[in-house]
Amino acid sequence: MAEFYEPMLYMSTPEHPNTMGVCIVLKESVDGDILRNVVEDLRARFPYFYVKAVPFGNDLKAEDNSLPMTIRNTWEPIRLNSKESNFHMAAWKFEDRKLAFEISHSLTDGAGVLPYVKSTLFLYLSRRYGISFDREGFRLPGDKIPLSETGNPFEELDIDGAEAPMYTKETITDFYRFGDGTLKDPFATFVKIPESQMMQYCRDYDGSPNTFLAVMFARAVRRYDPASDKTVSVSIAVDHKAMLGNYDNYRLFANVIELDFAKDRSLKDIAKSCTIARGQLMLQASLENSLWAMKQRKATFAKLNQVPLEMKLGMIAKSAGSLRWSISISYANSRSFGPLDPYIDELYMLAEPGVADVLCEITCINHYFFLCIARTFPSEKFTDIFLDELSKVGIDYEVTGKEPFHLCGTEAYGK
Repeated sequence: MAEFYEPMLYMSTPEHPNTMGVCIVLKESVDGDILRNVVEDLRARFPYFYVKAVPFGNDLKAEDNSLPMTIRNTWEPIRLNSKESNFHMAAWKFEDRKLAFEISHSLTDGAGVLPYVKSTLFLYLSRRYGISFDREGFRLPGDKIPLSETGNPFEELDIDGAEAPMYTKETITDFYRFGDGTLKDPFATFVKIPESQMMQYCRDYDGSPNTFLAVMFARAVRRYDPASDKTVSVSIAVDHKAMLGNYDNYRLFANVIELDFAKDRSLKDIAKSCTIARGQLMLQASLENSLWAMKQRKATFAKLNQVPLEMKLGMIAKSAGSLRWSISISYANSRSFGPLDPYIDELYMLAEPGVADVLCEITCINHYFFLCIARTFPSEKFTDIFLDELSKVGIDYEVTGKEPFHLCGTEAYGK
C-alpha cells in the first residue's frame, strides 16, 4: 500500500498529462553527445527521476528504469511512459542554445527538479569547457543521498494530531473565465524583467513578486473585459514541504493560496491592492495550514488506496482537468546557479495551463526575472495588456519568445 508521502503517479493521465519542466538558454549551442553522457552519469545520484510507472494493486508505483532517458535534438513533444520515451517519466530535449527537461509533475515539483538541472549543467559545462567548478552546493555522482531527500519528509511531525486551522478560505466557483480558452491549443509568451525594478516596486507597493504580479494580472483583466462583474481568482503556488521545514525532499507537496479580486474592489491604488493580497496570502500560508493539508492528503491516500486503479485514473482525469482559477502563479526559488550563472542567458520554469486559463511561471537568475506566461487561447491581447500594465508603473520588459506551448504528454498506463 502506498504511503501518503509517495508520488501520486495517477495524477498524470493522457487527458491531463500534468507535465512540468525547466528550459535553459545557454551562451552557446548545446553539444548533444556531452549532454547524453551527463544525463546517464547522473542516474546514480538522482535514481528517483530514472523510473517507470508500474501498476501495483490499486496503485501505480515508480520502479527503476534501466533504459536510457531520451535526449532529443528537437523541440517537438513526445509522450512520457511510452516506447518513444523508453517508458521514462521524464525526458530531455535541445535545439541550438536551448535545452529543456520535462517530467511528470506527479513525481516532483520545481524545488525537486532544480537541483537535478543544476547538477546536469555542472557536469555538462565542466566537460564542454574543461573547467573545474567549485562543487559546493551541487549534488553529484559519488555523493551520498541523504535520507531527507528520499524518505518521509514529515517523520518528525504529528500529522495525525493536526487540527483544523483557525482560518479557512472558501473557494470561489463563479470566477472570471476568459471564454476563448480551448485547452487544446495553448500558447506561451516568454518575458525578461530586470530584478532591480521588480523588487523596487515590491518594496514601494508592499508586495512580493507573487502578489505584485497577481495585482498586475487582475488590473489587466479589468482592462481586457471591463464589462465583466466576475471575481478574478488568482492562485499562488506554495510548497508544503518547505513550509514544514524540509527543503531537500524531491517529492511534490504543492498546493495553492487563493487571492480574490472582486469587481467592487478598486485596483487603482497598487500599494493598497498589494497589501490586501499579502494579507490574504499570510492568512493561508502557515505551519498550521500545511499540517492540516498533509492530514487531509493522508486521509485522501487512505480512501484512494481502496479504489480500483482504472476507476481512480478516471476520477483523477475528470477532476484534474477542471478549471479552478482565472490565473495561476508559481515562483520557484532559483536565484543563482553559482559558478554556472555566467553561462546562462535565460531560465524558465514550464507548466501547461490546465487548472487556469492563464499560468505564469516565475524564475530569477542573473539579476533578471523570467516569466513564462502560458494561456489556453491563441490571442495575444490579454498578454499585451498585462505587459502594458508593467510599463505603466515603469517596469521595463523584453519579450524573448512566443510559441505554441506543448510539453510532453503521458501515455496510458498499461497492465
